Amino acid sequence: MSSVASYDPSLSLRAALPLYFAENGFGEDGGYGDAWVDFKLGPIPMPFPNTPGRLRAVRYHDMHHLITGYRADQATGEFEIAAWEVGAGCRGFWAAWHLNLGGLAAGALGLPRRAFRAFVRGRRASSLYGRDYEALLDKTIAEVRAECGLDQPIEARASDLPLFILATLAGAVLAVPSLAALVVVSPPLVLAGLFRRSERGKPVERTQSERAPAPPTSSAPSSQPRSAAA
Repeated sequence: MSSVASYDPSLSLRAALPLYFAENGFGEDGGYGDAWVDFKLGPIPMPFPNTPGRLRAVRYHDMHHLITGYRADQATGEFEIAAWEVGAGCRGFWAAWHLNLGGLAAGALGLPRRAFRAFVRGRRASSLYGRDYEALLDKTIAEVRAECGLDQPIEARASDLPLFILATLAGAVLAVPSLAALVVVSPPLVLAGLFRRSERGKPVERTQSERAPAPPTSSAPSSQPRSAAA
């Protein structure tokens, strides 16, 4: 699978977001209304709280996936978008800084060239963090790409590598307490994630009142008009 997702640049962000949600299985509202969200450790889902700080940031994060083309997958795309967002800047969105620095550090370890290229691309662009969200929804992907400087040529400068190394070290430092906490809480989180997955797969059991009424046994014609769907 390509590491780049392509959406029609003439689509508004409002029209493109449902396509992005459907492609990635995020639900109709992108999971914004969920109390918990899953982080997958390989095939194992690990739920963590959908905090107000994360929710505030993730709406812009999803838009960034649309305009940059980085896929929302944990093989390459999330590492690349994390590096891009650090390069472009997350302004006062501290949850985004924390998550992205950790993602950049992981990307630098596993995909150093891709992570560095995405970081440099971000350094030549501007992010959407802090902009009027509702106003952005009515702009096209092409318009927002141009406003963010994503159509400009990318060329690394002498200052990019030291800054990338500094960001990687910062992400590694931030990751230490997170990993320590993960070791402690991972067993119950794994169990909770597997339980949530199994619950999603169960068929919904209807109550007696929700079941469709039995067809009439009488052969007499009904006095009720038929609906247009009949």
